[in-house]
Amino acid sequence: MIKTIRSTLFACAALLAAGALPAAAGNVILTIEGDIAGGAPVDMTLEDIEALGAATIVTKTPWHENAVTFEGVPLSALLEKAGATGTILSVLALNNYRSEMPVSDISEHGVILAYKQDGAYMPVSDKGPLFIVYPFDADPALKDEVYYARSAWQVRSITVED
Repeated sequence: MIKTIRSTLFACAALLAAGALPAAAGNVILTIEGDIAGGAPVDMTLEDIEALGAATIVTKTPWHENAVTFEGVPLSALLEKAGATGTILSVLALNNYRSEMPVSDISEHGVILAYKQDGAYMPVSDKGPLFIVYPFDADPALKDEVYYARSAWQVRSITVED
């Protein structure tokens, strides 16, 4: 019995380390900092993010063969919650990839911070737990390297800058 429990724990730990499981409930998965209300960084769990409301984008991306249904928080709601006042978002991914996007993209294009893909939470091994998604199919101008580069996945933090 103990051997079975130990084997199960090791298997779960291996899957977690490989990024095959989504973030555990209650764990901080996003930090928002910079030009925000109060000035102190805001740490958020998946539950905190989901509580801000959800939006859906169905679109093809350069990284998926077919159209994908993404569900996530509108970035506008996330920035409002943090009291963001800057004009640029500097996004940092778990692998240290950094992208920048103008805050104006959010209202202009309805950008979301997705946590689900086709109804399932996204594991780190498949662009999760958080992925900036533009509605690429809604506007031909979005099918461009500029917007693809802004679509960071495995998002860990967002710094709001002037």
